[in-house]
Amino acid sequence: MSTPEAAAAQATASRVAHLQRETSESSIDLSLNLDGTGVSDIQTSVPFYDHLLTAFAKHSLTDLTVRASGDVEIDVHHTVEDIGIVLGQAIKQALGDKSGISRYGDALVPLDEALVQAVVDISGRPYLVHTGEPAGFEFHLIGGHFTGSMVRHVFEAIAFNAALTVHVRVLGGRDPHHIAEAEFKAFARAFRQAKALDPLVSGIPSTKGAL
Repeated sequence: MSTPEAAAAQATASRVAHLQRETSESSIDLSLNLDGTGVSDIQTSVPFYDHLLTAFAKHSLTDLTVRASGDVEIDVHHTVEDIGIVLGQAIKQALGDKSGISRYGDALVPLDEALVQAVVDISGRPYLVHTGEPAGFEFHLIGGHFTGSMVRHVFEAIAFNAALTVHVRVLGGRDPHHIAEAEFKAFARAFRQAKALDPLVSGIPSTKGAL
């Protein structure tokens, strides 16, 4: 059983991370605070991705700063996916041993005609189930530069590098911008619940004693 001193230390422990990644295709500098207020400062060189990551930060109450550049003249793919990788690694680092977290989160988010459900388990087991995007969504250029197929790539990168189990279901939608944004907002709200510190949880919320 945790002592009052241990509980206080847990409540005040910093859940922050700062990571850098350099490859021949991209350069990324990312910092986050899981116990923030949703403040963000994001410059990825991919405008619609800036929009999605800003929404993620706002609705997950994660302070997030990203500076990234890459070979976007070829395609946004490398830069977008690499940022997802670093974001996932930073989340995993900031979560630490996951002591005291709620662990699970579930959100159902509308954006006009679009409706998306996301469920997150901070399980330590990377897994993604991603369904329901309408036919042709993956080929659509949102904002003229962000291919719809990149949405799944980002969730894959985050889930596998943060060791999260993530289910995202698009239940309805017509406009690709609305669908993509609703997916990120639903994921953000579910992650917000899962990462939250629960005062009723003592230690790591797993019968195995580790996540």
